[in-house]
Order: sequence, then structure tokens, then C-alpha cells
Amino acid sequence: MVHPYELFYWPTIQGRGEFVRLALEEAGVDYVDVARSKGGVDLLMAALEVDDHPAFAPPFLKTGEQTIGQVANILLYLGEQHGLAPRTEPGRLWVHQLQLTIADLVTEAHDTHHPIASMLYYEDQKPEAQRRAADFVETRIPKFLAYFARLLANPEPRDYLLGERVSYADLSLFQVIDGLRYAFPNAMKKIEQEHPELTGLRDRVAARPNIAAYLASKRRIPFNQEGIFRHYPELDA
Repeated sequence: MVHPYELFYWPTIQGRGEFVRLALEEAGVDYVDVARSKGGVDLLMAALEVDDHPAFAPPFLKTGEQTIGQVANILLYLGEQHGLAPRTEPGRLWVHQLQLTIADLVTEAHDTHHPIASMLYYEDQKPEAQRRAADFVETRIPKFLAYFARLLANPEPRDYLLGERVSYADLSLFQVIDGLRYAFPNAMKKIEQEHPELTGLRDRVAARPNIAAYLASKRRIPFNQEGIFRHYPELDA
């Protein structure tokens, strides 16, 4: 069977691939999560070694003869193809900008448990992680989430970042909120009390029929201690 989309990402974590999975699920399009099939990791590694426009790292998406890498770039493409972004160029660029801001937050969340080097174990950089996480919880999460809450509240309350219509940036913001809830439950309880707009958006996305079906399925990999969002009690406020 030929699938219109082949997603290449690690088979045991949500990670950055989850932002792409959510868009594909919301769009209701057929895709295969390549590395989760038998021999899939070998296929993923081989796809990284191609000579023509190779991706730097997973996730990347193959559609026909085209390979698209980088989460925000993949979502820019899927948004235009499947109505998850505005049709106008200014509108598409605005959603792309929001996604890039989310990408910054995701990187900072990852660096709370790996502030020195990704190749080191968490235990090898625990003191540095505690310092990094303390600042992330105290200053960075509030700054990022206050920005998105402001977009949802001004000039008047809205269901999604663009208004009544969902975009891939909303799906990604949902993922970030759930990820932060997993990693920093104590901190998020406090922060979300100040920004009910974010809780509302998170719940609306979770209730969308395609997303709800996905979240209840085995396709949704649970959060775990190998992904971007990891729960270490000593890092939570």
C-alpha cells in the first residue's frame, strides 16, 4: 500500500515528531510512522544517508519524491496542504512565526534536563539541570505562556490563536501544555491558574474528534523519561 506521507521519527518517544503526528491526525490523512514498523529504524537511518537533500535529523516527512525536514518546515507545508493555516501569505507566515516561538520553548524545556550536553546522561549534569530548571520554571515558562495567553485574549477572547479556526500552531501549543504538565505538574498548576485561556485551548484541541480518537489510540505514545518532556520531581517547583 502506498501512503501519501511517510513520517520518520524515533519509535518510542513523542519528542519533536509528535507535533507532526498531531497535524497529520487532525488533517485525517493517511500516513505511516515508518520507524514503528518492523525494520523501520533501519529505514530511518538509511534515509538520513541519501545524497539528495538529506535531513539533518528526525523528524522528517517524505511525500512522493520530496523530503521535508525540521518540524516548523514540515508544518508549514502540511498547514498549506490541509487547511491548518491561512490561505494568505501573511497569515501563513504568522502561524509559522508562532510555531518557531513554540520551537524555542521546546528547546528550553529539553535543556532543563540536558543543560550541558545531549550525549551525557541526566545524572551526569544534575546540579546544572536543577539550576536551569529553576530559572525555566520561574521566568521562562511564565513568559512564553503569558505571550500565548495574550494572543488568545486580545483584542477579545477567542477559541484558537487565529480565532474560530484551528491551526497547526494550536495543536502544537496543546502538545506543549500537556508536556509541561507532565514534566512540571506543580509549576503548571500555579501558572495555568493565571491563564485560563490556555487551559481552554488545550481542552478544545483535545476534544476535537480526530485528536480525541488519536489520544485514545495506541498510536499516541505515552510521555516517558526518554523524550523532550521528562518528569524529575527535583526539577519541579
